[in-house]
Formats: sequence, structure tokens, C-alpha cells
Amino acid sequence: MRTLPDAMTAALARGATTLCTGWRLTRRDGLVQGFTDHDRDLVVEGLAFRAASGIAGSESTLAQGLGVTGAEVSGALSADTLDEAALAAGLYDGATVDLLLIDWSDPGVSVLLRRGTLGEVRRQGLAFTAELRGLADALNQTRGRVFAALCDADLGDARCGVDLAQGTYRADGVVLAREAGGRLRVAGPWQQDGWFTRGRFALVGGAAAGFACEVKAHAAEAGGVVLDLWQAPPEGVAAGDPFGLTAGCDKRFATCRDRFANALNFRGCPHMPGNDFVLAIAVPGEGGYDGGTLA
Repeated sequence: MRTLPDAMTAALARGATTLCTGWRLTRRDGLVQGFTDHDRDLVVEGLAFRAASGIAGSESTLAQGLGVTGAEVSGALSADTLDEAALAAGLYDGATVDLLLIDWSDPGVSVLLRRGTLGEVRRQGLAFTAELRGLADALNQTRGRVFAALCDADLGDARCGVDLAQGTYRADGVVLAREAGGRLRVAGPWQQDGWFTRGRFALVGGAAAGFACEVKAHAAEAGGVVLDLWQAPPEGVAAGDPFGLTAGCDKRFATCRDRFANALNFRGCPHMPGNDFVLAIAVPGEGGYDGGTLA
């Protein structure tokens, strides 16, 4: 049972309620922002909660056990709320969100109702809807190693050992044109098709410098090289913006051996039998399932 401060208990006991909701958002880079659904700005615990954000929350659900629960908030994209460029750059990924109940007649009286993280954010024109995930969501994340046929290391990390600074594994180029969705037409890199698929794209100059995401596909077409990104770049991307690329890996043993000459550091189990083998039954006339030794 939650214990409320005496001041909040008194506010709830009054005949007319003077309560509103506030959201305190802490990005992973340390930036803290406050929003409220009240009609004027409030200062709570030294943080300004902005009323002009236009943010509103959905119904908040709770469940017994370890089921993941949450809610949603929606509002307008603006520099005062969730800036579109910062959102596209991933600065709000995994941000911590505190849901507060505030007495707007005395903003010093507030209580923390829930805490969670910012999940999926959907953009619809100039508006956004952000998913708030409960703390139980962390229990759905993979911890430790998983035995699988594919490698579970990240290309270039300490477990992988590939030096991505080598010339064949990285390239620089400039944007020629921005096309629909996450597609960019660029000058260079000239390696074979697919070399940078699953690699990392990072803008190093221009208005959107700092934006980075994974490459969905890399191919050469008439008029230049085309990069399809998993995430649409910010609106500020323009022709002439410089970028850097690192090679990608599909986590297969053959790729590790043939493309990167790194078979000794492969972090998967390429010879692990698949589900078909594990679930197979003995069939007359077919060897390998009769209890005898394999030749």
C-alpha cells in the first residue's frame, strides 16, 4: 500500500480537487524535462513542468505478477517538448519517465505514482505518441549469452576483435539526395553491394550531425550508391552532408571466416543442430536415427 504525504492526503480530502498530472523525463545524456497537463507552468522539486507542451496521458494500467504494464502520452512535436531531430537521433531512447500527481494550488505537494522507461515513439505529422513501459519490462531483456548458431558479439567489439578502423571495413562519403523514407543516394562507398548492409551510418557534418543508425541495405544503382536506413534521418539532412560508414556482419560463420578472416573469434555455435534435427524421429530406411553409430 502506498503511503501518501500528509499534505497530499489533506489535498485529496478537500471538497474540490486541485490535482493534475506531471511527467518528469530524464534522457540518458542527463537532460531532464518536465511536462504537465495543467493550464499553467508549475515548478516541482526545482524543475519547471511546462503546460504549453500540449501533452496528455492515457489510462494507466496495473496488473498483478510480473506482467509488463504501462501507458501512453501524446502531444505536439516542438522544441519545448520532444524535438523531432533529437527524437530521430535516438536521444530519447530508453529515457526514464516519472509519473507524478501534483497539487497545482501548492506545487510543492506531489507524489510519485509510477516510474518506467520511454518505449516506442510513433510520429504522425506534427504529433507524437510515446509508449511508457513499466519497470517489469527489464525482465524481458536478454541477459548473458544465448546458445545459437549465429554469433552474439557485436562487430568490432572486444569479443569480436575485428579492427573496424581498417580501410576495407570503413568508408567516408557525402549525401547526394534524400529520398522517401530512410533512403539516401550518396557518393561512395564503392565496395561491393551489401558490404555495408547491417553496418553503421553516422553523419559527421551538417545540420543533423551526430545522427547514427544501422544500414538496412547497401547497393549500387544508376546515379550513385543507395543506402536504405532502418530509421528515417532527420529533416535537416541535405546534399553535401558528410558521413562515415562501417562494414556490417550477418553473424554467420561463413561471413566471419571469409569476409573478416576472424573464424577463431566466432562467438556462435555454427554446428548446433536445428529444431528439425532435434525433433526428428526414427524412419525405416533412413540412417542416423536407428541407435547405431554414425559413419
